Amino acid sequence: MAAWRLAPRPDDPDFSRALVFARPMAGHWLALDVALDRFAAPVRPLLRFSRKDGTHEDALLPGPVLGRAAWLGPVPPGTDAILLAAPAEGFRIEAARLLSFAAVLALCARRRPDRLPVALYQWLRRDARRLHNTVRIAACVRPLAHYPAWKAERARPFEPAFDRAPTGLPRLGLILEAGPGDEDAVRRTLATLLAQGHRDWRLALRWPGPAPAGLPGDPRISADALPDGVAIGSLCPGDVLAPDALTHLGAAFSGPDPADLAYADSEAETPEGLRPHMKPGWSPDLALTTLYLGRPLLVAVDLVARSGWEPGQGARALLLAATLAGPRRVRRIPRILCRVAPEAPDPDGHAADLTRALHRAGSPAVMVRNGDTLDLDWPLPDPAPLVSVIVPTRDRPELLRVAVRGVLHDTAYPAIELVIVDNGSTDPAVAALYAEWAADPRVRRLDRPGPFNFSRLVNDGAAASRGEILVLLNNDVEVLHPDWLFAMVRQALRPDVGAVGAKLLFGNGRIQHAGVVVGLGGRAGHILRNRPADTPGHLGRLTVAHEVAGVTAACLAVARHKFEAVGGLDAEAFPIDFNDIDLCLRLGARGWRSIWTPRATLAHHESVSRGPSVGAARARFEAEGTRFAARWRSVIRDDPYYHPAFSVTAFGEELE
Repeated sequence: MAAWRLAPRPDDPDFSRALVFARPMAGHWLALDVALDRFAAPVRPLLRFSRKDGTHEDALLPGPVLGRAAWLGPVPPGTDAILLAAPAEGFRIEAARLLSFAAVLALCARRRPDRLPVALYQWLRRDARRLHNTVRIAACVRPLAHYPAWKAERARPFEPAFDRAPTGLPRLGLILEAGPGDEDAVRRTLATLLAQGHRDWRLALRWPGPAPAGLPGDPRISADALPDGVAIGSLCPGDVLAPDALTHLGAAFSGPDPADLAYADSEAETPEGLRPHMKPGWSPDLALTTLYLGRPLLVAVDLVARSGWEPGQGARALLLAATLAGPRRVRRIPRILCRVAPEAPDPDGHAADLTRALHRAGSPAVMVRNGDTLDLDWPLPDPAPLVSVIVPTRDRPELLRVAVRGVLHDTAYPAIELVIVDNGSTDPAVAALYAEWAADPRVRRLDRPGPFNFSRLVNDGAAASRGEILVLLNNDVEVLHPDWLFAMVRQALRPDVGAVGAKLLFGNGRIQHAGVVVGLGGRAGHILRNRPADTPGHLGRLTVAHEVAGVTAACLAVARHKFEAVGGLDAEAFPIDFNDIDLCLRLGARGWRSIWTPRATLAHHESVSRGPSVGAARARFEAEGTRFAARWRSVIRDDPYYHPAFSVTAFGEELE
């Protein structure tokens, strides 16, 4: 019998196959190499380790964005079967191996010997969960600085029998603007364009004067102002397209539901070496402020016309105008399709183009600038709407005093109602605080004794409040800057925005919350947790307000009518954990985006008032996590704002 085989499971549409080994799996680690059709969407495969008692643990694999992916992880105790959720076609397991823990530690010693003392410490503490995460990170997670080695291991050559390239693709139009000294760079770009698998394209090659001699002669290349094609894109001299780049991009504009706008990943030479640009899904706020779409980017001709962009205004102006025109069908292609030529930073040009684009589009936002970083500021009505700040609490007067002082005395926002929902405090010091605040007309108190149910406490506080905007605030949050609430309310008032989250810092000044990634840690987790406060994030995401899958209820703003439209927090399924990200995803299902903003920065002494989850509390956490995973499995496998090549074991933005 072979060492392993895949067995069909026709009765389960999700986990349609089982990975069967010829020997017992318990006590081993599983190493998998998988391959995916290069033209299929690289959604993460999902493993389910099933037990006879009906319980299970799930594991997310990385998406095979270069044609191949690898995963390594422990087989949980009691595993009776390993089930697989992956595409029925165009997917294969190339290798499956059961390894001893000693073999995995040897792999760690070769790749990340600095992690071995940490692993030993966790082994001595018998902290199996953290030990496994540490070993996994050391063995198979790589920082972006190791991208060239990661790429060499993951890239798979084109296989005609396996990689099904789409056919019947439309004509694409490209613009290449060049000038004196660009001759060699233009030749490099033209060579990769002439080598494209999709050959139905037209290029407008624009020079300030006569084009130099010696360039390739091809009837598809002209000096037209605007090339013919169903979509228009721009290249820079020196850009090197992957051979299948136009095939991928052309497929986005074909079929019954063609894209308005399509973009793909890229890579670039930097002073530190070759680095990838692993781009999140469609994030218009981020696109306007960081230009993360970059190249390659194509815009449908009808959207180009609607945007008001004209030839000669440049690629950056096209990106901004197309974004503000509101494309409805945006296709992200999580494949590295271009090595982009280096460009000099141009914050002044970006600021000028963004200001003009906002004015031309009639956007209510205005551009604001902090050094080289641009952000958007949204209008606030006069008078400012009433904000109801809801603080569930029980005892811990030293925390509550700080939180309430911050809201009432350290916040500049003019219209605040503070609703304290007391869950059965018995500490006399808390009663003394309530007596101190009784004379303040801004403060209301609800007594809600009984078992702790965070969701129900918040819902009761919201029902008893009067504000147009609700702010959920933990009793262990400390206000650091007086303008934090302005920043959150400005976002929450936007018609298409649901939940708004803040930048939260631990007491040591490091990041506690910079947005929630669905799938991180297996269910949902905080990206870049415990990194330095000034960490910019990949593509500069943490320097500006941007879209995320969800935000924490430790500090969350939402318009009342949107909160009520989705029924508030789910107090039955998620009484304590996962209620905030569940709320964000339900808001998202109604078309309301979640936004995280660094312009609201507070301190969060995370869970200090409740303590860590152990024993029965841990079992309750796991039960809520299982319910969350069942409800949101499709999002867990493909958080739109987190690249499928990134690890979900590390705290974000590292390759697996």
